[in-house]
Amino acid sequence: MRVTSVIPSVLALLLAWPTTVLSQCDTLLASGNAEYPPYLWRSAQDEYRLDGAVAGLMQRIGKEAGVEIRLIFTGPWGRTQEELAAGRIDVIAGAFFTRARSERMDYLYPAFQQTRTLVWVHEDKPFEYSGFADLRGRQGVTVINNSFGQAFDDYARDHLSIHQVGSLEQGLRMLSGKRVDYVIYEEQPGLAYARKLQIPGLKTLPQPVSGEALYMTMSKKSPCNTDELKQRLQAALLKSEQEGWMVPLLEQAQQRWQDFVDTRNR
Repeated sequence: MRVTSVIPSVLALLLAWPTTVLSQCDTLLASGNAEYPPYLWRSAQDEYRLDGAVAGLMQRIGKEAGVEIRLIFTGPWGRTQEELAAGRIDVIAGAFFTRARSERMDYLYPAFQQTRTLVWVHEDKPFEYSGFADLRGRQGVTVINNSFGQAFDDYARDHLSIHQVGSLEQGLRMLSGKRVDYVIYEEQPGLAYARKLQIPGLKTLPQPVSGEALYMTMSKKSPCNTDELKQRLQAALLKSEQEGWMVPLLEQAQQRWQDFVDTRNR
């Protein structure tokens, strides 16, 4: 049985069904971080679908591998990871590597994008940042269940005070209101959301916290997680890297996001 649409009245039922009901592995259910422009965001035409550069990439990867990858909205990023861990979706379209995640999902290689994570501050309260230790004694915030590389995650757990919130918008508004000293988030999605929200007074510090790779992953509990299918998907990912598929997809997605923002801000 192939899913033809996801609408509010059936979304909860859809996610509760075993993947085998939804797909005989000619269709993979996928999701990702829906607050991640220009990589992923909720579609303006259908809020239960995801748009963005990674959505376009998944379409091409699926076509190359001979499988349909159906990208749907499954809730906040933390919830999406839970859905994958339970095997209710097959694929996450964009995740950093961590040891904890590797226990629940298989990473497919090569990575499809390199990213930078930055420290966001209020322009009235900047500080010098050259390494993790410069964040000690300050109050930070980030989005729940986000990772910024194993090295930073380990250091933050042991030494930093970072609050977790449900959305990037909430974190940026806390920073704008000077309720925290900094926000940790990735460069491109952070810039995209700052433009959308038109929050004044925010800036980034030049030294990145980390540079991490984005991977396509498969749930260890997915019945479609077979060596044969993963080899086909990885062959498609390799072709994408060699031919630079993400470059035009990112350019197109940045324009669509700007159009989306302009429409919302009128």
